[in-house]
Amino acid sequence: MQPATVASAPSIRTAFAAYINLMKPHVTVLLLGTTLAAMVVAAGGFPAAGIILATLLGGAMAAGSANAINCYWDRDIDQIMSRTKTRALPAGRVPPTRALIFGIILAVGSFTVLAGFVNLLSALLAVSAILFYVLIYTMWLKRTTPQNIVIGGAAGAVPVLVGWAAVTGSINLTAIWMFLVIFLWTPPHFWALSLLLKQDYARAEVPMMPVVMGERETHKQIILYTLLLLAATLVLFATHAMGFLYLASAVLLGSGLLVLAIRTAYQKTLKSARTLFWFSNYYLALIFAAMVVDRVLR
Repeated sequence: MQPATVASAPSIRTAFAAYINLMKPHVTVLLLGTTLAAMVVAAGGFPAAGIILATLLGGAMAAGSANAINCYWDRDIDQIMSRTKTRALPAGRVPPTRALIFGIILAVGSFTVLAGFVNLLSALLAVSAILFYVLIYTMWLKRTTPQNIVIGGAAGAVPVLVGWAAVTGSINLTAIWMFLVIFLWTPPHFWALSLLLKQDYARAEVPMMPVVMGERETHKQIILYTLLLLAATLVLFATHAMGFLYLASAVLLGSGLLVLAIRTAYQKTLKSARTLFWFSNYYLALIFAAMVVDRVLR
């Protein structure tokens, strides 16, 4: 009995890791961070631990569901792209049908947790994000238009609304501006990545902007959306939703992102595009952290 148990343990760990991989945990963690930030801003401090845990659990399941179904649908192009060919489905660690079922179970679980332990509005918002990401972005926009990430990015901004609704039971203008911050951040972030993976996207026939419209236009669009993002972050101060600590952070981080965007357009190197991409990750985490600190200290 003991040898059989020892032999099966690695298989269980491998299967668990494969299903976690379907949920794209690095993306999910960032989304949960913005969800928690919205909850703190909405509450004027940290809400009760129970509501935080339920919201983050439901949010993690929603994000995991969308990502798992995305992996199922995109398994053909994931086999072609170097960045994605080691994922669970193209690597053969999870059968496609099981991945789809897993994604559906997570969606049902997300709605159940949020509706049962938080409120109906947060549950409906989470489900709307799943449906938008899967039906509008994954199944339609991603393979048909270079504006795919602009429109599809709305799904990644919905977790802010989920967090806000979890605390207040409603949505207001501050929540919408926080939504717009993520919405406007998404194109520069992913276009920087697409500059790095231009050949991958071309092989997979995914019409990302550098492939369809060229790198020069991509650089212009990155700078444009970075300017719009900077403006949107300042509105939160102008409407008195945030204070001076947040303002200083927004100006500093936004200026840094803009400088890197301009530098990338000027230098036109993979190194500069890679720096812009990674800084954009830190930018989103830090700008929402600044919101939390500003709100807690006010």
